[in-house]
Amino acid sequence: MDESRATPKAVVLSAILHIGIVAFLFLAILPCSKYEAFVTALGLPASMNPITCTAPLHLQGPIIEATLIGPTGSPPPKAVKVKPVPNTVPPPPSVTPPTPPPPEKPAVSQLPPPPKHPDTVDQERVVEDAALKADEAKKVQEEKERQRQSELDAQAAKKKEEEKKKIDALFAKMDAASAQTRQLDSKAKQARQQMEDLKNAQDNARSDVPNASQLQTGNNSPDSDLSSEYVAAIQNAVTPNWTRPDNMPSVPCDVHIVQSPGGDVLSANVDPSCPYDEAGRRSVENAVLRTKTLPYKGFEKVFRRNLTFTFRPQ
Repeated sequence: MDESRATPKAVVLSAILHIGIVAFLFLAILPCSKYEAFVTALGLPASMNPITCTAPLHLQGPIIEATLIGPTGSPPPKAVKVKPVPNTVPPPPSVTPPTPPPPEKPAVSQLPPPPKHPDTVDQERVVEDAALKADEAKKVQEEKERQRQSELDAQAAKKKEEEKKKIDALFAKMDAASAQTRQLDSKAKQARQQMEDLKNAQDNARSDVPNASQLQTGNNSPDSDLSSEYVAAIQNAVTPNWTRPDNMPSVPCDVHIVQSPGGDVLSANVDPSCPYDEAGRRSVENAVLRTKTLPYKGFEKVFRRNLTFTFRPQ
């Protein structure tokens, strides 16, 4: 489509639209009586009138003709003089009305003054104060924690001490019972030893039996071979437990041994005639004590509680 032809057409349509709007506005401001007169002049029926005027209100009675004077309408009515009627009712007694209470003024709360804006130095001071307070609170909390830990440690130590006392008391009772048992065993051994000593004394008192030393060594005894074997067995049992000191002479040394039935060594003492020095004597005694149990089985016939044993270094 050509643009040169479309432009005048648009202008014409726009003009028609504006004329229609103006005509509509003009018709809208006209009174309804004008519409009725226009429709009547054209000879059209009343039903074709789009706007119907409201009929005036008709009241019964004679028609009143009035003339309006001035812009405000009719003048005010004339005053009519009325004969006063005497008042026979006495006036009520005058009562002073109560004084109304003064109105309560609402309390106006005093607002706090607006805070002053601190400068940079004040702000830094506030920050430092806050940091100091935080450090103090932290220190107080740490101190409370240390005190609490200290109390817990003290309670734990006290509990541990009480448990230790109970254990010590229990061990003390056990030690006392063990000591009592050892004491009873010692008394029993002493009783057995006394019985054995009494028996040996009775044997030594007989005229047809050699002395105890002769019985030990086997001199003039039919059991001399068994006694020799017994001495050799004791030597073989003691020698592995002996530690030879320096400058030890290779000479025999007598040792007095006390043993219980079964060969358990109760004591060992070197005879004063032993040619060893103090270290050599202690080494022999310790060797016998370390042996603990001397040979017994098979040597019951030659067994003696008090035995003098001749130790020979090897």
